[in-house]
Amino acid sequence: MSNSLKIALPKGSLQKPTLDLLEKAGYNIYTSDRGLRPSSDDDSLDIYMIRAQEIARYIEQGFIDCGITGLDWAYGHDVDLVDLAELPYSRASTRPTRWVLVVPEDSPVKTVQDLEGKHIATEGIEITKRYLAEKGVKASVEFSWGATEVKV
Repeated sequence: MSNSLKIALPKGSLQKPTLDLLEKAGYNIYTSDRGLRPSSDDDSLDIYMIRAQEIARYIEQGFIDCGITGLDWAYGHDVDLVDLAELPYSRASTRPTRWVLVVPEDSPVKTVQDLEGKHIATEGIEITKRYLAEKGVKASVEFSWGATEVKV
């Protein structure tokens, strides 16, 4: 059994910002063009490049020890994990991603409580259910493929 820390980093659009962030923290990680197993000058790290959407599930299943992924993906899989730190960056900026709840301008819905008993379309089913539960709102939540904001 290895004593190395198995860590998952997001591949794809978040790969470069993640590697840049780790470099600023003093880690030297070396990747190849299609390499899903980067190397590091820190022998205690066993690094995997994985889709951000899958990282939380792999941690919960014990395939890896820890990883960097979006809170939306962790909530999206409804996994039982500990959030160790918030790293405010995205593929485009150093600001965190914002999730918004939108309704048409002329809607009678003015607060989240006005959604009681309504139907909500979202790409983030679990994060939406969790948010509504925190607000004490019971509503039907269903999946919507992309550009949900234009479907309002």
